[in-house]
Amino acid sequence: MALDLFKRVETRKGLFAVEKITLIYNLLTSILILFLFQRMDHPWHMLLDRAMIAAMTFLLMYLYRLAPCKFSAFVRIVIQMSLLSYWYPDTFEFNRFFPNLDHVFATAEQFIFNGQPAIWFCHTFPHLIVSEAFNMGYFFYYPMMLIVALFYFIYKFEWFEKMSFVLVTSFFIYYLIYIFVPVAGPQFYFPAIGIDNVSKGIFPAIGDYFNHNQELLPGPGYQHGFFYSLVEGSQQVGERPTAAFPSSHVGISTILMIMAWRGSKKLFACLIPFYMLLCGATVYIQAHYVIDAIVGFFSAFLLYVVVTWMFKKWFAQPMFK
Repeated sequence: MALDLFKRVETRKGLFAVEKITLIYNLLTSILILFLFQRMDHPWHMLLDRAMIAAMTFLLMYLYRLAPCKFSAFVRIVIQMSLLSYWYPDTFEFNRFFPNLDHVFATAEQFIFNGQPAIWFCHTFPHLIVSEAFNMGYFFYYPMMLIVALFYFIYKFEWFEKMSFVLVTSFFIYYLIYIFVPVAGPQFYFPAIGIDNVSKGIFPAIGDYFNHNQELLPGPGYQHGFFYSLVEGSQQVGERPTAAFPSSHVGISTILMIMAWRGSKKLFACLIPFYMLLCGATVYIQAHYVIDAIVGFFSAFLLYVVVTWMFKKWFAQPMFK
């Protein structure tokens, strides 16, 4: 199949949909920085980062005019998708000032399940095969995005811009929730209150504890496994006490599965085992409460419908004439 990656094409001027939504999120969080300016650790640095991201976006738009083709369009969109790794920990810079809500979610979990499934799950199945399977599933999160994105780019290019917009906008909606609903998850909250309190079902409010403390509970399971080490290493580097409710791992991967189903049933069938392991892993490695995973699953369908409507209503324009 000829991709014609570098064949020059007639293209519309201006920003792609995914670039527009990134700039909107950039502006909204910049305004929030100004409101919280006196309380933030490095507001000028954060504002500079946002200015640089905006400048890079417009620079890529103008450079694209020199060689408009599928490949240069792909580069523009993938760069915006890669910036999600910046925007995710950035949510912590905002929600660290708000009272933590883990005690509410842990108490609800205790009431519903008469205990903490995040503790039971990993303690019941500490074995190498189970641990490695779930850690592999959890680590597959970003490869899954890449696989679905490449599939649409290669086989469904006419839907590629829509796919990238739905994915990135869904992330941004989750990120806005994380800013104003500060839940860190068991791997941060349980060390903060002590395992004795967890075992007794006592879940005290800890206020802005995570503003000054970011102790991360070591991952459970078989600690000498290959995928265990990959997940543990990535969490120690990039994880923050934020983004637990709802689980974006479950929500975004569910949206990816919807996209896979709509694009190719074979692709969907290939991804479904990894998807199921990923969803289970969110609780197994104690990154989330079961409540987070459940809401993440159901919110994905709502987000897919709403964001698709947004694209069609306000952003839908073909990349190429």
